[in-house]
Amino acid sequence: MQWAMVPALRGDPQIYAGFLPTDHISWVGVDFPLSSLISDTVVSPMATIRIPSEERRRRLAARHHLHPDHPAPSPAAAARQQVGLHSSDPATVFLAVWARVAGVSIPEVEESLYGKPPSMLRVIGMRRTLFAVPAELVPLLHHGCARRWAPAERRRLIGYLEDQGITDRGETWVDRVADATEAAIADRGEASAMVLRELVPELRLTLAFGKGKKWGGKVGISTRVLFLLAAEGRIVRARPRGSWISGQYRWSVTGSRLEGGIPDLDPVEARSRLLELWLRTYGPGTEADLRWWTRWPLRDVRKALSALDIAEVEVGGGKAFVLRDDQGVTPEPEPWANLLPSLDSTVMGWRDRAWYLGDSSGPLFDRNGNAGPTVWWCGRVVGGWAHTTGGSIAYRLLEDIGSRGEERVAELASALEAWIGAKRVTPRFRTPLEKDLVAKTKTRGR
Repeated sequence: MQWAMVPALRGDPQIYAGFLPTDHISWVGVDFPLSSLISDTVVSPMATIRIPSEERRRRLAARHHLHPDHPAPSPAAAARQQVGLHSSDPATVFLAVWARVAGVSIPEVEESLYGKPPSMLRVIGMRRTLFAVPAELVPLLHHGCARRWAPAERRRLIGYLEDQGITDRGETWVDRVADATEAAIADRGEASAMVLRELVPELRLTLAFGKGKKWGGKVGISTRVLFLLAAEGRIVRARPRGSWISGQYRWSVTGSRLEGGIPDLDPVEARSRLLELWLRTYGPGTEADLRWWTRWPLRDVRKALSALDIAEVEVGGGKAFVLRDDQGVTPEPEPWANLLPSLDSTVMGWRDRAWYLGDSSGPLFDRNGNAGPTVWWCGRVVGGWAHTTGGSIAYRLLEDIGSRGEERVAELASALEAWIGAKRVTPRFRTPLEKDLVAKTKTRGR
């Protein structure tokens, strides 16, 4: 097999570009004989290399620690490589680690999150979403993401307070209550919202939304104040009340969980470093992928990219980017399978997902685009799974993966069922396929 070598973007000589075993290579829509490219002839310094979907799936297997030959050595290492493990659903962190760290136990994941000191913290990051990240990435997510949203969150809370007649001096009220809440947490070491409502009376108040509408209701002010303090980097989530599947977090002041607190960092540098990490694991990625993953304005994405040494490439979805030193071929792995949880960072890693999703993937997402639990085979999503009320792992394959693939998926389902044990994992954002699997299992059990 002979691999095409072509000059890379901006005229760098002899960097791998084709990924196609062929005697011709298609380069920006023009076919060139392989012999002409192997010669010293420079075709065009502006030509763009193409990275096919097969190579992207090979990268995914190794870089996302989804292949058994490429496990992550620890929960923190898995979170570092993923640039954060999605944590809106508390169980997702644990199940994502199970999929990537061989032989890991639930207590080991808990120790990484809640040890003294912890090796991972849950913080607000990309898309205003909660992620579990190693301590060294906390400054990047805070200054690159959360810090930009905190002022808007503060203004929003002030507006609610004044509009609903709770105070006519909203800014003073927020400063006073936020400071009192932080002091109460520091005094106790850790405190839940329920405890804090007893210690800071203002946190017992509620805000009304959607009056007269079906979706209307009340939200405790404690929820808004705690979110604001977290966005400002003053507090972080600690061990929850209950078990590992609980989202009723206790809170700690940041300095008690991260020595010295969150260090200062220029937001532009933080965003550039985040994109560099993303490209190293997820690349190639399009501009649309980067905007979706970060939810930054386009100008911020482009400014962050401009600080990096990147190359432009072609993928199925059009123009994309990779780090300039990351244009090599990934070896073909042995066939592999994996079970990923709802909202897993891999499943949610790109806006354009055609290269790893099949045509029948609709039932795997809810109406807002949140992914449910997925079954993977050789770098593609081929089905979904659910944890039933009886404690079993039920799954449905949406395409034929052969007997070898079916056997491996069945083995993983049994292993995951044993790992979860007596707990019942229900995704926070349920999808049509997950709900159907649970409902049909209930029916069979009657």
